[in-house]
Amino acid sequence: MTFDYPGPIEWQDHFNRWVQLKAEQEAVGLDEKVDEIRRVLDAMLADVIALPEDDTLAAAEPDDLQGIRSLRPSGRRRIWDEIPMDEYRNRLEGALLGRCAGCTLGSPVELFPIEKMERWAGHIGDPFPPVGYWSAVERPHDLKYKVSPRGAFTSVQMDGVPTDDDIIYTLLGLLVLEDYGPDFTIEDVGRAWVDYLPYAHTAEEVALKNLHRGIPAAEAGSIDNPYTQYIGGDIRSDPWAYAAPGFPEKAAELAYRDAYLTHRRNGIYAEMYFSAVISTAFVVDDAVDALRIGLEEIPQDCRLAQEVRWGLETASEIHDFRDANAAVSERYAGMHRVHAINNAVLTIWGLTIGGSDFTKVIGQTVAMSYDNDCTAATAGSIAGAILGRDGVPEHWWAGFNNKVHSYLNGHAVFAIDDLVDRFIEQANRVVGDNGV
Repeated sequence: MTFDYPGPIEWQDHFNRWVQLKAEQEAVGLDEKVDEIRRVLDAMLADVIALPEDDTLAAAEPDDLQGIRSLRPSGRRRIWDEIPMDEYRNRLEGALLGRCAGCTLGSPVELFPIEKMERWAGHIGDPFPPVGYWSAVERPHDLKYKVSPRGAFTSVQMDGVPTDDDIIYTLLGLLVLEDYGPDFTIEDVGRAWVDYLPYAHTAEEVALKNLHRGIPAAEAGSIDNPYTQYIGGDIRSDPWAYAAPGFPEKAAELAYRDAYLTHRRNGIYAEMYFSAVISTAFVVDDAVDALRIGLEEIPQDCRLAQEVRWGLETASEIHDFRDANAAVSERYAGMHRVHAINNAVLTIWGLTIGGSDFTKVIGQTVAMSYDNDCTAATAGSIAGAILGRDGVPEHWWAGFNNKVHSYLNGHAVFAIDDLVDRFIEQANRVVGDNGV
């Protein structure tokens, strides 16, 4: 498979500089000319948006749940008929700590190229790939998401899980389940976002703004949204799996209702896929088993499924973060670095490289670059669910001090042990609503 993107249009900045210069020189007719160009560009953008899509590919990538399920391969829809509570609690603690650890490690170097991370590690005397939290970060006093200073992501300043959207959506999913129950609707998700979420990025930002404009939740993700296949759905996959352990079909269904608010096609499938993977990780001992079973919940010929299969097939050739970055950069040249597909493959390779070594899983995944706080958070969640709490070394969670900082409206801090209890309560509701 190839992804053939047209070359980027690079004249915008050059154009704006000329406009600024002409304004400084008080050029006659400048405002009228700029308005004319804007009208032309708006019309041309509308033409691009209206271009017909490939019918065969569209048929393989439906947006409705019934259509998605009709194109799944046969699969293991439910593995645990009952929840073995002690095992589940242990694995849930591992998954939650693992997600927080992967996110916290990756957040200060989010989207950094490998070379920049290496230079920074050498400058501060840290090993690379990292084996613990960074001892120092750039711009330590800057706030992440208006709450946590960047310095709070370091081993020496950490006091709780610092705030990041890769953790926020796990918390927000829990609130959706608590407020509306396992049968929540897409409209309920929209209401929860308006109530709790003050700001967002890419597809989530578009949908949130549309909701505030009064656009119905079922339409909020489809209006003026070029980000519908970005990674935002992927990073929201965890709460649905935590509430449906060993039940990948149900985890994927809950994920679908959440993802549809903001994403379409492969953006939806990414959230469904990783929810199914994490749900399965509660019951298996090898991440590859979970990664393969997750494929049973998305259309078998969609592009995400094809690329996940490619990632699994080539995993034996990917020995470290450099191999991973090079392979993804070649195969997906031109794809945005926060796209769902390229980052899904990196997440897979972080797990296959790291195996049962949690530190290696998240350290290698962060070192791969791209959207590396997102990929490491998801890889950490999967690895943590497989390894359990004891499989996540203490130095990754000792600084959490049993709290997670948040920018959700009305919820500044969550206690980690309370989050575990609350997810267990939701899992009992989900299982109870499905015949046990």
